[in-house]
Amino acid sequence: MSTQSTPILSVLTEDLLIRVNEKLVQDSDRKIWRLICKEFHRVDSITRKTLRVLHVEFLLTLLKNYTNLHTLDLSVCPCIEDGTITLLLHRVDHSMWARNLKFLNLSRANGLKFSGLEMLVGACKGLESVDVSYCCGFGDREAAAISGCGGLKELRMDKCLGVSDVGLAKIVVGCGRLERLSLKWCMEISYLGVELLCKKCLELKFLDVSYLKVTSDWLRSIAALSKLEDLAMVGCSLVNDVGLQFLENGCPLLQKIDVSRCDCVSSSGLTALIRGHNGLLQIDAGHAISEFSGNFVECMQELKNLNAIIIDGARVSDTIFQTISSNCKSLIEIGLSKCTGGHQYGNYAADSCRNLLRLKLESCNMVTEKSLGHLGLHCALLEELDLTDCFGVNDRGLERLSRCSKLLCLKLGLCTNISDTGLFYIASNCSQLHELDLYRCTGIGDDGLAALSSGCKKLRKLNLSYCFEVTDKGMKSLGYLEELSDLELRALDKITGAGLAALVTRCKRLAYLDLKYCERVDDTGFWALAYYSRNLRQINLSYCSITDMALCMLMGNLTRLQDADLVQLTNVTVQGI
Repeated sequence: MSTQSTPILSVLTEDLLIRVNEKLVQDSDRKIWRLICKEFHRVDSITRKTLRVLHVEFLLTLLKNYTNLHTLDLSVCPCIEDGTITLLLHRVDHSMWARNLKFLNLSRANGLKFSGLEMLVGACKGLESVDVSYCCGFGDREAAAISGCGGLKELRMDKCLGVSDVGLAKIVVGCGRLERLSLKWCMEISYLGVELLCKKCLELKFLDVSYLKVTSDWLRSIAALSKLEDLAMVGCSLVNDVGLQFLENGCPLLQKIDVSRCDCVSSSGLTALIRGHNGLLQIDAGHAISEFSGNFVECMQELKNLNAIIIDGARVSDTIFQTISSNCKSLIEIGLSKCTGGHQYGNYAADSCRNLLRLKLESCNMVTEKSLGHLGLHCALLEELDLTDCFGVNDRGLERLSRCSKLLCLKLGLCTNISDTGLFYIASNCSQLHELDLYRCTGIGDDGLAALSSGCKKLRKLNLSYCFEVTDKGMKSLGYLEELSDLELRALDKITGAGLAALVTRCKRLAYLDLKYCERVDDTGFWALAYYSRNLRQINLSYCSITDMALCMLMGNLTRLQDADLVQLTNVTVQGI
């Protein structure tokens, strides 16, 4: 009998390897899998559905290797241009990588114009979703190229400043199956374009016209969209109660409405809208309505399925809020930032809404240890909590709040009564935290960061601006947060180049870094930054002590950089710039 062992790979069929690969959720795990052996790398290549390209120079090779993609994200390749697309289509067999492509993200690809878009759309026949947001040079010709996607269901054109009614007309005629469309900040779009949209794209379920000159005439046309479920009109200063009354008898399937920062809307207009849509799931009227009438509160009681209400900046008495929260049992999101008139918002929210996931109480001065205790006791599912500028928050309150062990996002900016002790409680019990804001929490120092680095290994976003007690020791602790991607360190005058170097040598995923006013960080820190932080896309070095040589090294090495703030660099000369 042979004693020779059988190699494990010989008994693992391709089907089994594919099933194992599909169980790997984290990017880091998939990366390790690819590096084990050629067979595992091959399995990853044939099963990968999503690709986010970080370096445009690797695009050709990647598309040769990954031929079954559904999603291609080029949003962090701002230098992609028409020539890149020409090269791509001639060097790589696009019948392979483009055949299954459904979702294409070209956000911020400002170098891509009509010719490149036309070629790309022609190659990717099955596209269903395209994002060209923040392509500020994107105009009517480029919109005409997009109109070639006859099967398009979703299009995002946020801040495409050159698109007018002509470009929109091209799109709605060519893409009549659109279900989701965002025109946010497309300032050249007028009533004529939207009227045609509402006549041609009858399948629309989501429409965002935020910051446009939306009038009652617009809403009369929009009301005819029989399948519309979600309408966003943030910052539309011309929207008024008359316009909302048109919606009362239209859009029968409407579930979500956002009229935040619409200055001419009152509670009577919102009441009319609610009367016609008792199946509403989400209402956002933040900073739009100052006070609520009795009719509004009465109508709110009929919204049994409402799961989100945001009324930031309004005067809301305890009685009104108690009525709303006790009747709308399905609420999972409540926004009460900068609200006045109540003293027990936190208590009522905790007592009535046990399934709450998101709660915003920014600048609510009545938040106390007791209300945080209620949240900790009754809201075990809470994931996001905003307590910015709530001076009643202290260490004892954070201890009680730490029972919310599922917290993913916690904002404590301007809470000046908390210290390392309170942060220790949070770090000990809230291990799932992804985002933490400690802006101007002057009681936070190195010991708190040590606790944080030990207990919150999944932290991705952290704001420590103006936490003056943080030193290089704290930076060294932060180095153990290897998933950190966004970090704000503004005005930390006790950290030096050594501290920055200790941080960046371990935090390889940093994409956003704010070092404004960090005057003691010298070139040793910036050299380390240039060498280790190749994923950086945004950086603020204003008022730093960087020199010509270090600046040149940074700008040369950080090839993914999209935005750099370089104000008042006293050690940098004209030659350096």
